[in-house]
Amino acid sequence: MIIDCIMSNKDQYYESQPCTLYVGNLDPSVTEELILALFGQIGPVRGCKIIHETGNDRYCFVEFTDHQAAAAALLAMNKRHCLGREMKVNWATSPGNTPKQDTSKHHHIFVGDLSPEIETTQLREAFTPFGEISDCRVVRDPQTLKSKGYGFVSFVKKTDAENAIAQMNGQWLGTRAIRTNWATRKPANNRPNEGNTKPLTFDEVYNQSSPNNCTVYCGGINQGLTGQWIKFKPVQ
Repeated sequence: MIIDCIMSNKDQYYESQPCTLYVGNLDPSVTEELILALFGQIGPVRGCKIIHETGNDRYCFVEFTDHQAAAAALLAMNKRHCLGREMKVNWATSPGNTPKQDTSKHHHIFVGDLSPEIETTQLREAFTPFGEISDCRVVRDPQTLKSKGYGFVSFVKKTDAENAIAQMNGQWLGTRAIRTNWATRKPANNRPNEGNTKPLTFDEVYNQSSPNNCTVYCGGINQGLTGQWIKFKPVQ
């Protein structure tokens, strides 16, 4: 049975014998089938759900049929590499013993122009008056750990997120006036829904190009091939 809603039964996470694991720091190409195959080697898995959130790394919840199998998977899979990333595996509860939430259906705010000294705690405190916050973080460079100057705040209710955007945009936080807006995924090459569009025809490409453009890009060229071997047949 696939876990349709992690928060549907909070008692599950407070049991003395929990059966659900949190798996974080996943590569974007990881699928539920791959997670089931990996963790299914340790013991019988009841279900898996991958969570996609704007601005956050992909993570998932894996539910085992019994606590013993889940505990064995925690020991075996934590810090194991999957598709080049070190997985972070833990019980599906936070350090404060509160359940981790599936916030993929919540309402995410982008907060830009953050001062370098602003921490996640300060960002959360600034937006707490507007309503229940399910997630909050300042985005940092993975190598230097320095703030990238922006972050994300997620609200459970849409009206709370709308109020926060309207009232916090332009307000000072630290030494800068911040910018607030709805958080959206940046489409590849700034073209929306690029993955769902059909390839352009020659006429469509030709009509969109500059009349002064005389350069053609050629990809997929075999190693060792030189310019003298590349010839084009004139278009009639």
